[in-house]
Amino acid sequence: MEYSEINRIFEEHDKYTILTHKSPDGDTLGCGFGLCYFLRDMGKQANVLNSDGFPERYGFMYADYEPQEFESEYVIAVDIADPQLLGGGLAQYQQEGMVDLSIDHHISNKLFAAKNHVEGDASAAALILYNIMKESGRRISDLTAKCLYTGIATDTGCFKYENTTPQAHIAAAELMAYNIDYANVNRKMFDVKSRGRIEIEQIVTGRMEYFFGGQCSMIVLTKKLVEDSGVDPAEFDGLASVPLSVEGVKIGITVKQRHENVYKISVRTTDEMDASAFCRRFDGGGHIRAAGCEIHGTLEEVKQKLLEEVEKALENG
Repeated sequence: MEYSEINRIFEEHDKYTILTHKSPDGDTLGCGFGLCYFLRDMGKQANVLNSDGFPERYGFMYADYEPQEFESEYVIAVDIADPQLLGGGLAQYQQEGMVDLSIDHHISNKLFAAKNHVEGDASAAALILYNIMKESGRRISDLTAKCLYTGIATDTGCFKYENTTPQAHIAAAELMAYNIDYANVNRKMFDVKSRGRIEIEQIVTGRMEYFFGGQCSMIVLTKKLVEDSGVDPAEFDGLASVPLSVEGVKIGITVKQRHENVYKISVRTTDEMDASAFCRRFDGGGHIRAAGCEIHGTLEEVKQKLLEEVEKALENG
């Protein structure tokens, strides 16, 4: 789809529902709220939905947000590659035909919406939305700019991940020209951690396991460990990068328990491996260097399944 076609959609309808993925991160929420404010500034009605609610650490994006009452005319999914990622609270939207438009940057996107705009080489879905809004010719508000900057910054790891492109830097520079207090956004997203988060980091780092001569590292977050810490689950967004930070590691895996015998897997790789291809073996996906999936079974069964696939991936180079 051309940007102009998406902007026509924004013009043609009046009442929008914007869907964000479960376990929300800065990109999906930055897109969700950024688009919501953009549409409201156009005189439209718009709401943002999330199965898990809105984490407190992203409160600066929704502090003044109030849901509106209306019957939705058009449903837009942002930063969602698979309708299963909507979560149980938005299960009705997982049915075929429920989502009108998907705007995403995951190469693994399943093209589940009636209309799909996917740019697999974009650093963040927020970058795509920013370009769409620029094409409209409308000036965006400071709050919209702040949301979009947050999405780009978080999905690029404050512009240090391999998915960071010149276009991401250019967009961020343009957004910094707005009154968005970008330094404070970056501090909240990357520097400030609760005591509980730091304690958990110490625990999982101390228990990190290494396999295949140190080419694979793995950390495990059990549900009990997370609950005992009292830490907001959103604080664990950056923890998945820890296993890959060890010298010599080609694939870093974070295993996080969601429910009994249900584990969320986050995979990070060097340029020698494809994280998305690895996670597709478990019906997951994502980006070349950062991807995820969900595996059912006991912890030991899940670890064994992962290590069997790691061994194959390492053998295949």
